[in-house]
Amino acid sequence: MRDSLAATWYPADAACTPVRGAVLLLPPWLAWGRSYFHRRGRIEALRTAGYHALALELPRSLRAHSFFDLDVEAGLHELQRRAGDLPLHVWGVSAGGYWAHPALARANGVAGAFFEDVAPHLIEWSWRVAPLGRPFYLFFRHILHHSYSYLDMRKHAESFSLKAVTYVGGSADPGVHAADLRELATRARGDYRIVDRAGHLEAIKLANQEVLALALETFARAEGSCPRPRH
Repeated sequence: MRDSLAATWYPADAACTPVRGAVLLLPPWLAWGRSYFHRRGRIEALRTAGYHALALELPRSLRAHSFFDLDVEAGLHELQRRAGDLPLHVWGVSAGGYWAHPALARANGVAGAFFEDVAPHLIEWSWRVAPLGRPFYLFFRHILHHSYSYLDMRKHAESFSLKAVTYVGGSADPGVHAADLRELATRARGDYRIVDRAGHLEAIKLANQEVLALALETFARAEGSCPRPRH
């Protein structure tokens, strides 16, 4: 059994009738934890649009014999318990979005997902941003074959049963390149948006209203109430 997880529930704005759905919010590994989603208007946009939100606090260290996708899975179960028959969605940023991939590859009943700054592989990302660890990364890749393969989110994206998925990132992100997001979107049969000159976690800073609107549009498409955008 998983240890207990901390989360905060944000009900949809009382003026929104009927409520449209519920969204699991998965933050990056930053000091703010689940309160990260108060930044840049994400929670306000969801509540005003008629969505409940559950912001999950991901653990900061690995548990024995497991990865963080099991925590995401537990968060999805709690979201479903609270939301009942409402459509379910995921909004994951960086590490939160990364660990959502294996959980969503196994999940049924999640309609849509929106991802910001998600790397296709943790070891590939680490190779780029923390080069001093490259001897360990080589050891991990060649010795721990099963784990290395499991950490490839491109494979998990191919197994999504989502009705709509969108990836967003920045052209100046040193760890997550634009080509990475395009490939993830292709594998997931989804869409992507690259924000020019944005670094890691900066796309929503430079294109705030566009990113918020794109997230809501993705969830609406997953519910069948918005057509797929044309590129």
